[in-house]
Amino acid sequence: MKLNRFNTAFTVALVAIIANCNFNLSAENNEQSPYSRFGLGVLNDHVSSAQRAMGGVGYAMNNGRQINSMNPASYAAIDTLTFLFDMGVNVKSSTLKQDDLKGKKFTGGIDYINMQFPLGKYMGGSVGFLPYSKVGYAFGEEIVNGEEAHQGSGTINELYVGVSGRPFKGFTIGANVSYLFGNLVNDTYLTTTNSATSLYEKVIEVRDYDLRFGAQYSFNIGSKHRATIGAVFSPGKDFRGSTYGVKYDVASSSTKPDTVGYAHLQGNYSRPATYGIGLNYHWNNRLMAEVDFTYQPWRDAKANVLSEFEPVKYDNRWKVNFGVQYMPDPRGSYLQRVRYRIGALYNHDYVMVGDNNVKDYGLSFGLGLPTPVNRYTKTIVNLTFEYRHRQTSPVKLVTENYFQITLGINFNELWFWQNKIQ
Repeated sequence: MKLNRFNTAFTVALVAIIANCNFNLSAENNEQSPYSRFGLGVLNDHVSSAQRAMGGVGYAMNNGRQINSMNPASYAAIDTLTFLFDMGVNVKSSTLKQDDLKGKKFTGGIDYINMQFPLGKYMGGSVGFLPYSKVGYAFGEEIVNGEEAHQGSGTINELYVGVSGRPFKGFTIGANVSYLFGNLVNDTYLTTTNSATSLYEKVIEVRDYDLRFGAQYSFNIGSKHRATIGAVFSPGKDFRGSTYGVKYDVASSSTKPDTVGYAHLQGNYSRPATYGIGLNYHWNNRLMAEVDFTYQPWRDAKANVLSEFEPVKYDNRWKVNFGVQYMPDPRGSYLQRVRYRIGALYNHDYVMVGDNNVKDYGLSFGLGLPTPVNRYTKTIVNLTFEYRHRQTSPVKLVTENYFQITLGINFNELWFWQNKIQ
């Protein structure tokens, strides 16, 4: 039908616009946090633009029209005629402050690319690409007889394939198998009073796999109420890859770099298990609310590989997320079909700076905008605004605030249905 063809053409054009914007933004790592210097950097939590607007929830979300890689059990909710494509880009403004010093920077780039498709009447699958963790920072300080500057960059990427099935009504299980790859680089420049500069560089190269398992159970409470309980587990593991340190004499071009350490990550660098649980509530296809809890026992993880560099301390990570979505009328006017979202989170992070814990909280809101083609279209443009505050405790070191705008498109079309009307 002509209307469906126009809707598809409109969506493809919007995807092309987003991809072009991302090409111009993605040259820079959009992470700018001095706390990303420690461990594996700032961890990503598999959230899409729609989920980010709801505080990052997703363990119990399974509406079949939004890709949810947080819990692979959700893939089976897709119907047999639908194909989903979700892509997001963001722009971020970071403000760092310590005592009387203050800095600000704008960055942006790709956030994620996901696809979801049916594998049968009771099965669904997903493929996606997203960051696992990010490092990005630059700061300096005065030391005895000189200056010390720190700079870091890099991303560990995650490419996943997932599958989900429904063994009986209301219950789904699923799993993601991921390939992790990327480099994290941490540089320290030492400049003495006689202008001699040395560079100490630590590199972490990850080439590994990862697993994530999920389950969800949904049940109706009367004719208008539905509840879903979701759980996620990712087993702890030693990373595969390598790490090494290199010392450079920046002032002398004739001096060869000196490798000060080399070690395999396996047996020396580990990640703990991840436990997640969530509770989701739906009312009359209009109101949705969810609360999630995440726990990772990082305190026992191995991290001190190279003794030549400063030791790393971890703390157990736990996180609480809460979000609400409201759509006034699924069959009403355009504004009544907009999804209005708000959310909040609190994160006790795994990173420690000396004996100080790193904690952050965030507030978010956003809109799910139907594409302006017809009142029954399922393709949604998701716009999210998020504020985050990060700080150490009990001693307050660098205060970090950032405001992020994420634009995503959730392309939802009946690709597996053939029109008989020409």
